[in-house]
Amino acid sequence: MRREVTLVDYGLGNLRAFQNIYARLNFHVKIATSPKIIQEAKVLILPGVGSFDWAINKLNSSGLRAALEDKVIDHQTPFLGVCVGMQLLADSSEEGVMRGLGWIPGKVKKFSTKNQITESTHDLILPHMGWNTVKLCQPSSLYGEEDKDPQKYYFLHSYYFEPSSPDHALATTDYGAPFASVVGKKNVYGVQFHPEKSHRWGIGLLKKFAEIC
Repeated sequence: MRREVTLVDYGLGNLRAFQNIYARLNFHVKIATSPKIIQEAKVLILPGVGSFDWAINKLNSSGLRAALEDKVIDHQTPFLGVCVGMQLLADSSEEGVMRGLGWIPGKVKKFSTKNQITESTHDLILPHMGWNTVKLCQPSSLYGEEDKDPQKYYFLHSYYFEPSSPDHALATTDYGAPFASVVGKKNVYGVQFHPEKSHRWGIGLLKKFAEIC
């Protein structure tokens, strides 16, 4: 049986880039535009770009949220949130007023451009854009023994996910200070970077995620 990945289409995210990568990896890709397709999924990916409130409103109005919660939380289907799709896993965000999914307890915060000790301004440019190093700090199904060395991925964001429990931070990246760039809890994972733009490192991560099932 051919391997399969389902991408959640709620009007945000570059689905075509994910499709192209998985086609090269010989995965069949389904685009979930209805609860029925989500119910049939083996693994689910939720991409996302833009602001937190805009994204959660798009998801809520898509008619897919209840099916996602049933499939991911109740039936423990492997799930990967990407960029804003990762931030939606949190309880809330400083970027808006809407409640997040709350699948991984925590809050999305804006990078500070001030030194908290001296109150001086950092030379920290927002958004955090370009290549940066990801350092593993927890064992994870997203990585193997060959991935122990730091890897580089492409980032584009001004907000980061701070999980309530350090156990849910699977990898960190430094931008002014370390932040969680990969989070995970049971079958739910999130990455702040864009694996679909991260060449071999991103392709490797997407392959490992899709093979979890």
